[in-house]
Amino acid sequence: MSRKHRHEEHEEHVDESWLIPYADLLTLLLALFIVLYSMNSVDVKKFEEMSKAFNIALSTGSGVLTETAIVKSGEDDGKKQDEEGGKIDSKDQSKNQTDAEKAREELVKQEQKDLEDLKKKVDAYIKKNGLTTDLETKLNLSQLMITISDNALFAPAQANVKPESKALAIAIGKMLQQYPDYEVIVSGHTDTTPISTVFFKSNWDLSSMRAIRFMDILLENKQLKPERFSAIGYGEYRPVADNKTAAGKAKNRRVEVSIIHTYADATNAQSLTVK
Repeated sequence: MSRKHRHEEHEEHVDESWLIPYADLLTLLLALFIVLYSMNSVDVKKFEEMSKAFNIALSTGSGVLTETAIVKSGEDDGKKQDEEGGKIDSKDQSKNQTDAEKAREELVKQEQKDLEDLKKKVDAYIKKNGLTTDLETKLNLSQLMITISDNALFAPAQANVKPESKALAIAIGKMLQQYPDYEVIVSGHTDTTPISTVFFKSNWDLSSMRAIRFMDILLENKQLKPERFSAIGYGEYRPVADNKTAAGKAKNRRVEVSIIHTYADATNAQSLTVK
């Protein structure tokens, strides 16, 4: 009887071929981390080339470095990256800022020149018409202010400009039309003597209406821009003199026409005053 050889069953060998690409992947990742760790400064062009190389090696279609933000240290040749990845030359940025500051300074100088010219014209009108006791001009870095006493414009306790005084408002309007782009504020002021009549309940009413009536005459000049004008009444609450004397009260009863600087620095507005 022939002896039958008995073969023992062996387990099937496990396919371990997947370990090869897995090991390659780990090697590539390790190399990537070593490179990233060792970089003290980054050359953008070289970084992009390296990114492409890794993309090809990993064959994923889009690389881990595609959208990576770059942080540079050391010398950056004056370049900075903005939030969108674009480059901003710090030298150009500084130059643009300097140019803007110079442009603003030129505008401030031009405004100051304009208002100095306007002041000269008003002063010449005052002198020519003998109004030195009724009108005054002051110029600073904030505004040109023309102050007119109430006696030159109004009858006592009245808000309508006297017929003989309309010429003054018209003349000021003609001078203002050469400078149409400035803001103009007309403000009315009274002394502390209270008023209560059919037409005016208080000094607030009287001062406000005087400012409006004077502004109305200014705006009869169609060359002026109404949107640049405003009128306000302060009553007796912004005195320039002591209300205890008749002379002080007379100074406080006034209308002010303020031509306002557009570009002046408010913090330095009082640093220069021309009378």
